Amino acid sequence: QVQLVESGGGLVQPGGSLGLSCAATGNRFSFGAMGWYRQAPGKQRELVASITSGGSTNYADSVKGRFAIDRNNAKNTVHLQMGSLKPEDKAVYYCNADYLSQAYWGQGTQVTVSS
Repeated sequence: QVQLVESGGGLVQPGGSLGLSCAATGNRFSFGAMGWYRQAPGKQRELVASITSGGSTNYADSVKGRFAIDRNNAKNTVHLQMGSLKPEDKAVYYCNADYLSQAYWGQGTQVTVSS
């Protein structure tokens, strides 16, 4: 059974940096696109960044130039490095992976940006 386990997250001051990692297990075949979504209180879940197995990336306009996503296909991991964090980046961040045309989600990790 495919499982995604996130790590990282926490409290950071505005302008600071934080990294999120996600490890995927339980697969027999390669994962497709992997990525990160976030959901702030009272808002819909939104895409933050995604990366294909070939390394092509896609970012939400709100994080372009501040966040960077990368993955290790051999280890089935995806990492989101967040910089120049703003209070509006506060949300629960979810790891997502496409596996055999099904979407799998992590349990979510809280990111709080506050002084």
